[in-house]
Amino acid sequence: MLRLRECVVSRLLSSPSTSSSAIFPLRHLLSAAAAPISPGFAVEEYLVATCGLTRPQALKASTKLSHLKSPTKPHAVLAFLAGLGISGADAAAVVAKDPLFLRTKVDKTLAPKVVGLTGLGLSSPDIACLVSLTPDCFRSRNIVSKLHYYLPLFGSFHNFLRLLKRSPRLLSWDVNKVVKTNVVFLRECGLGDCDIAKLCIHAPRMLSTNPERVRAMVACVEGIGVPRGSGMFRQALCAVTFQSEEKIAAKMEYLKTTFRWSDAEVSMAVRKYPGVLRKSKESLKHRSEFFSEVGLEPAYIAYRPALLSYSMEGRNRPRYYVIKFLKANGLLDQYRDYYSIVMLSEKVFVEKFICPHKEAAPHLAEDYATTCKGEVPTNFRFT
Repeated sequence: MLRLRECVVSRLLSSPSTSSSAIFPLRHLLSAAAAPISPGFAVEEYLVATCGLTRPQALKASTKLSHLKSPTKPHAVLAFLAGLGISGADAAAVVAKDPLFLRTKVDKTLAPKVVGLTGLGLSSPDIACLVSLTPDCFRSRNIVSKLHYYLPLFGSFHNFLRLLKRSPRLLSWDVNKVVKTNVVFLRECGLGDCDIAKLCIHAPRMLSTNPERVRAMVACVEGIGVPRGSGMFRQALCAVTFQSEEKIAAKMEYLKTTFRWSDAEVSMAVRKYPGVLRKSKESLKHRSEFFSEVGLEPAYIAYRPALLSYSMEGRNRPRYYVIKFLKANGLLDQYRDYYSIVMLSEKVFVEKFICPHKEAAPHLAEDYATTCKGEVPTNFRFT
């Protein structure tokens, strides 16, 4: 017990990152851990009274802690969590998520990981995030070596955390046999670490899936006409991720029918904007109907498929109504190509097509803003 206290005190209390608010509960729990243990330790009551779990949570967690005969380890673990700045409520969440965390040795398992992760540049709040998100993975023996690999790959702990939040099992994946194999192959395909990070944030399973399946997805990308090393390769790989060839073929056929494209046109559209393969049929149908209303020819859309990426309510429809209003009232001095209008940033669009008409069309800005919210006015008002 003395050794336990010395370890926790030296590694947590003496740390500059340990908040002053954590000092009292840390010392209190350590003192309690050193006190004589009364017989008949009631785990469920301890989980409720000391750890802050609800009764149902405590009942469920207690089944995994039936061999716990004293509060010595739990007290030390709670002190450890307090030392990281984890609040009582968050500590309760950790215990509810992973009851076995309370049985972990602080001096031999938890504290050394803090030292190792600190050496990688992580702060106490960073480490607290890891504990809160994946307490079971945190107490595994190789978390430091995994972070040593992942941090350079993703560029920062912030980027890594984004992926971890989307896929909490990230730290349980086999790095050497699966993750590294997939990363090496993606690099061979011309993707840099930054591209791989962006790809995996949207499709985390790309790292953990069977390497043969990753190769099959790359082959699928090449099959739709996007070669390795091209500017659209990452977007195309993201678009086909975990979709079967049959499903992709069906989506391309739907695109042909919906937008009245030829085989060449649908292939060109997909090469230029692979993300169209992830659009729902309902979304595509909605856009096709709108572009028909605007008067855009199928070939025009196929050559400019980025039009399909923009929000109907937030960009396409409001801007079309503004241009239509300006033309109808003689306020547009020359013809404007629809694609060039949609591509403008919001700031530039407002400066070019809204602000100059404040006097002639005082309600234009208001009607445009209303339309951007999805509440399309019956007519834009001129007076």
